[in-house]
Amino acid sequence: MDNQEILLRAIRQQVGNASIIDAVAAVLSISYDAAHRRVAQKSKFSIEEAIALCRHYGLSMDKLFAGAKNVVVEKTSEIRTLEDMAGYFKQSAEKLSIYAGHPDAKMYYSAKDIPLFHTIGGTLLSKFKLYVWINLLAGTQNQDSFENFTVQQSLQEHSLKLKSVYDAIEINEIWNDTTINSSLRQILYFFESGLLSLQNAQYLCEDLRTILHTAEDRCCNGASRYHLYYNELLILNNNVLLTAPEKQSLFVPYTMLGYFITSDTGTCASALGFFRHQIKNSKSLNESGTRDRKLFFNRAHQKIDYYVRRIQDKMNF
Repeated sequence: MDNQEILLRAIRQQVGNASIIDAVAAVLSISYDAAHRRVAQKSKFSIEEAIALCRHYGLSMDKLFAGAKNVVVEKTSEIRTLEDMAGYFKQSAEKLSIYAGHPDAKMYYSAKDIPLFHTIGGTLLSKFKLYVWINLLAGTQNQDSFENFTVQQSLQEHSLKLKSVYDAIEINEIWNDTTINSSLRQILYFFESGLLSLQNAQYLCEDLRTILHTAEDRCCNGASRYHLYYNELLILNNNVLLTAPEKQSLFVPYTMLGYFITSDTGTCASALGFFRHQIKNSKSLNESGTRDRKLFFNRAHQKIDYYVRRIQDKMNF
């Protein structure tokens, strides 16, 4: 069986009883006759056409043509400048927008760090996170203080579009007691480096408290589509899975904001099974009693208290 026949057979399995000629014509934006010639194998798919079909139907080219152990992935763009950051948020919003508003769309997030969706917005913390990311991703340490850092309007606009997607679908996040740690350490690090003022360090800690209060309030709202789970044992990794009846996407981190992305059906199904297994072994903070929910959030607030004291002690030393 040649490669074109392998690809056509996989597409037939996806379209079922629908016309494969119509399907190919629609995906490739070509005429019915041109699609017919390709389906009849009187003409060959170009490389670009084969990639477009595989992406549309969530088919792994490696799995089709090289075996089941390989998966083709897409990579998010590299970030070195604020312009790159704006492009990153724009690209991410476009990729996730297909899930926005779909009644059955869900996101699963293994939150090693506080998910960036919680820090997007007009708060001081949202600006600080951009400052931290650009410092750590630019390759050269930015010596300008946080107080001199400015954010482009386009970056804010694209980040808010990304958050609007998050707000439009059902969210399932898994946290543990270390999820808040990196944000607190970043605040302390830049304060100790003289790049963050005492007042702003204190304000940032208060923004973290607000995130915790908001998450807790959403857990208590019976109509909320936000579900938070606490796992005492799982080592979280910032993997993100989005699912809808006809589409799935798995995002696997390789740098702080860099992700490999795949829509491979088998890989996404395995990831969904893993997430569901971890959720079964986690405590739902939506369904927990007040005591268990308060225990989790109080521990996080106590960490903030600890870092606030450390920051104040540094000033008094």
